[in-house]
Amino acid sequence: QHYYITNNLRCMLTGLIRIGLRSVNISTRLICYSSKASALPMDELKAAAAQQGAIVRKLKESKASADELAAAISELKIRKLALSNAEKALAATKKPTVDRAKFENLMKRRFFYGAAFSLYGGVAGLYDLGPAGCALKANMVNFWRNHFVVEENMLEVECTMLMPATVLKASGHVERFSDIMVKDAKTGDCYRADHLLEAHLEKALEGKKVTDEKKEEMGAVLRQIDSFGLNELGELIKKYGCKAPVTNNDLTDPSEFNLMFGTSIGPSGLVKGFMRPETAQGIFVNYKRLLEYNQDKIPFAGAQIGQSFRNEISPRSGLLRVREFCQAEIEHFLDPLDKSHPKFKNVKDVKIKFYTCEAQMAGTDMQHITVGEALEKGVLENETLGYFIARIHQYLSEVGIPDENLRFRQHLAKEMAHYAADCWDAECKTTYGWVEIVGCADRSCFDLNAHAKATSTKLVAKQTLDTPVTREVVEVALNKAAVGKGFKKEAGGVTAAIHNMEDEDKLKMKEQLQSDNFKLVVGDKSYEITPAMVTSISTVSKTEHVREFVPSVVEPSFGIGRILYCILECNFKVRENDDKRTWLNLPPLIAPTKCSVLPLSNSPEFTPYVEDLSAALRKLGIPNKVEDSSGSIGRRYARTDELGIPFGITIDFDTMKEQSVTVRDRNSCSQIRVPVSDTPDLINKLCTEQMTWGVAKEKYPEFIGQESNN
Repeated sequence: QHYYITNNLRCMLTGLIRIGLRSVNISTRLICYSSKASALPMDELKAAAAQQGAIVRKLKESKASADELAAAISELKIRKLALSNAEKALAATKKPTVDRAKFENLMKRRFFYGAAFSLYGGVAGLYDLGPAGCALKANMVNFWRNHFVVEENMLEVECTMLMPATVLKASGHVERFSDIMVKDAKTGDCYRADHLLEAHLEKALEGKKVTDEKKEEMGAVLRQIDSFGLNELGELIKKYGCKAPVTNNDLTDPSEFNLMFGTSIGPSGLVKGFMRPETAQGIFVNYKRLLEYNQDKIPFAGAQIGQSFRNEISPRSGLLRVREFCQAEIEHFLDPLDKSHPKFKNVKDVKIKFYTCEAQMAGTDMQHITVGEALEKGVLENETLGYFIARIHQYLSEVGIPDENLRFRQHLAKEMAHYAADCWDAECKTTYGWVEIVGCADRSCFDLNAHAKATSTKLVAKQTLDTPVTREVVEVALNKAAVGKGFKKEAGGVTAAIHNMEDEDKLKMKEQLQSDNFKLVVGDKSYEITPAMVTSISTVSKTEHVREFVPSVVEPSFGIGRILYCILECNFKVRENDDKRTWLNLPPLIAPTKCSVLPLSNSPEFTPYVEDLSAALRKLGIPNKVEDSSGSIGRRYARTDELGIPFGITIDFDTMKEQSVTVRDRNSCSQIRVPVSDTPDLINKLCTEQMTWGVAKEKYPEFIGQESNN
């Protein structure tokens, strides 16, 4: 039996709850339905739970009495239980849309991707792309460039993958770029702590003896799984009795593990380096060059596509968690006082599913609203962040991620990266659950400030003021002779570092020099500044005609491999009348091969037509495959369908008589008869979405016959 909330029955429980001077009358309507009864709409159940959750929060804020709070919490549990039962009943009626075993079999057979170094047993977290995978990735990246770099006039760079440690120390990666790890106490096998806890709780929730109260508690932990720190994860692992998955041995206490691959640069081994964990830092350290290239104008965006490396604790789920991967990142530099976007109006009506941090904490549902509405309601903080979220959504939709499989989830406070002020992840629902495929972060001024401080270099932008501004500044006058004598070749760098100090730090130096030397830290080096080196430190009034500021940064970051996997899984299909025939519903935009050319037989008479059509397609820039292998035409169609080839051209005996061919649509398996001379142009229009298949069927006569040879 399931409990549901209904608006048609009188209340069973009524409580009077005071919130400040307000009183709220809560009517809870419950009914026990039989298994044959119809449930209430899911949105009503979710709304009821969300409403009660808001009341509980207000009671806590107003420090209501223990009895009032207990009554409200009890009511919340009842509503959540009703919602949970309804969700389970709904889930039980839904069949899995993807058979992962069949999907993985197709990926392996047609070599979209496979484990690297498989001849030697393979290495966890390393994968190779095959011909179809490479072509799919290339098409995705080409469209990404057009969609973002070309459309937004971005400045693309290509930076080195090997980075000196000083850069990543300044950016915070050396100290904070880590995951939390536990080990099998006996074998030493390593596991990522949050993933291990998550798997343990998901399995526990399937148990029949678990109470509803315990399920609610575990569900709350799972909703916040990404936000727990070292100590919290350790306590939860002990609380729920987690063991090593394979051996069932005890686990060690959690510890932090830095994810970067360390190395040394040069034969001496004295210069420490890392393989870059992200492409972003290459853009940040080139900020001054990019600003100059852009004629000192703000805003502008830098972009980069390339490999990054992360030494994952326990790689899993195929391409979804690997140690070497392709990223496509954008760093959009803008004025922190003006985060509007001139093209926001173009995307304000894009409808997106937003899963806010508040909804995650309360266990309520996501909001399906437009980007404009999200900005008005305060879900999004500024236009630029909203603009890029909308553009990300458009890109993912175009490359084949269905809207029902896509949401944007806001990071919880504790989950936020060390550099982020706000962050949203585009997540795709897969057989592995919701998977992050794109992050869109407001990195504020963190990175530029960090590199400026480490190098004593101003990384700023300038704005000419309409009205001059007078303000108090701290100026340091140096004894150049003493500084030159003390630091010789490094005197220029020390002088620049002192002048670039914040006013607060200059005043601290003034106070310190009254009794002792001042220690100036620049990067990994420190310098002793003596009183004799400083002539004066004073506060003066300065009239400024130019405003100098450190730009904020909005960063969309794309995991190309993850997107590629999600495209393949979301578009994996099985023919209705033949469960052995699997195929890929890849959009023509990104399909590895756009068209197949199939001679009905190996007759030499067909060869000139095959060669001429294939060459004509190539001339139009349409990748095509001549499918002349053995087997019936139906079997050969099936082979091309497995590669996701959208269209097929068949040359048969009527081709020589009528100078026409059949053109087949992969999705519907329907065919039309088209003159040979029209065929290349038709395929080009179909692949570039200048014409739909429906329009093509109206223009050319339908052909029936060859598909029956399957």
